Amino acid sequence: MFNSFGNFLRLTSFGESHGKAIGGVLDGFPSGVKIDPDFVQAELNRRRPGQSRITTSRSEDDRVEFLSGIFEGRSTGSPIGFLVWNKNQHSSDYSEMQSLYRPSHADYTYKLKYGIRDYRGGGRSSARETIARVVGGALAKTALRQLGMSITAFTSQVGPIRLEKDYRECDFSLIDTNPVRCPDPALAKEMEEYIFHVKEEGDTIGGVVTCVIQGCPIGLGEPVFGKLQSALAAGMLSINAAKAFEYGEGFRGLKMKGSEQNDVFYNHDGRIETRTNHSGGIQGGISNGQDIYFRVAFKPVATVLMEQHTVNVDGIDTTLKARGRHDPCVLPRAVPIVEAMAAMTMLDFYLIDRMTQL
Repeated sequence: MFNSFGNFLRLTSFGESHGKAIGGVLDGFPSGVKIDPDFVQAELNRRRPGQSRITTSRSEDDRVEFLSGIFEGRSTGSPIGFLVWNKNQHSSDYSEMQSLYRPSHADYTYKLKYGIRDYRGGGRSSARETIARVVGGALAKTALRQLGMSITAFTSQVGPIRLEKDYRECDFSLIDTNPVRCPDPALAKEMEEYIFHVKEEGDTIGGVVTCVIQGCPIGLGEPVFGKLQSALAAGMLSINAAKAFEYGEGFRGLKMKGSEQNDVFYNHDGRIETRTNHSGGIQGGISNGQDIYFRVAFKPVATVLMEQHTVNVDGIDTTLKARGRHDPCVLPRAVPIVEAMAAMTMLDFYLIDRMTQL
C-alpha cells in the first residue's frame, strides 16, 4: 500500500484504529529547527476525540512520544520517529461487522483488493490514521513559521449553514473558541445546534473547511505536473471523507467573465502585485506571493446509528444498525488535519524549490 506522502519531505504513517499504536516517520525535515513538544501536543488535542457533545465520545489522550530525530530540543536532520498509543478501543462494537459490508465504507473494496480486512473500526481506513498527519503537520508548521508562513483553516459550512463573508473579514482568533471551529460565533452556535440535532437523530452531516496560507513566497510549484494546487488537492483528497477541492474562486468563478476574474497587475511601491486574488495565490501552478486559499468539501460520516440495508460477505441481503462511537460531523476535527496536510505540502515544495535553486 501507499503509506507515504510527500517528495523531499516525506511522511510515512503506520498503525490501525484498534491496533496498539498509530505512528509515523517524517524524513527530510531540515536540521536545527527548534521543536516545541507542547505545540505539537496542542495540535493533536485539536484533533483528538471527545472534545465536545458534537464529536465522538471515544476517550483518548493521544500523547505523542518522539523516538528519534530530535536532540536537545532541535531537529537533527535525521528521520523523526514518533508514536501515539491507542488506549480506548471498544473492538467488541465491531464484532458483527466482520460478516457485513457497511454502506459507503471501504469494507468491500478493501476486502476485494487485499483478501483480508481489519473490521475493527476500519483498520488503516480509519480516520485515526490522521494522528500521524497532524504530528507531521505540526512539525512542518514549526519550520514554516520561521519562514514567515502561516496556515489557518476553519469550518465555513455545515450542511445548509454557510459562512458567506470573505475570509479577510474573519477574526481567526475566534476559530478555536467554539467546538465547531468557525470564526463567526453566532453562526458557530447555529452550526453546533444543527450538528447536535442530526446526532440525536442517529444521522450525520457534512460541510466545508476553508484554509488560508499567508506569507507564501513567490515561485513554489512547477508549471506542468508539479503544480502547487495539484499537490494541495492530492493532500486534501487523501483525508478521510474529503470529496472535493477548489482553490481561488473555484466553481463560483464560473459565473464571472474573464475580464471580471482576471487578476490585474500593478506596481505597489516597487513591488509587482495583483489588485485582486481570484486566482487564489497560484498562477500557472506557481505561487505568486498572494494569499493561497482553498476549500475542501467533506461528506457526511458513513456510519449512521440507524438501520440500513446491506449485504453480508456471501452477498445475502440483510440489515445493519451500527454501533460504536462516531462523529456526527467530521468538520471540527478535520480542521487541524487540513492545516497539517497543507503545512507538509508547503514545506515540501519550499525544500524542493530551495534544492532546485542551488
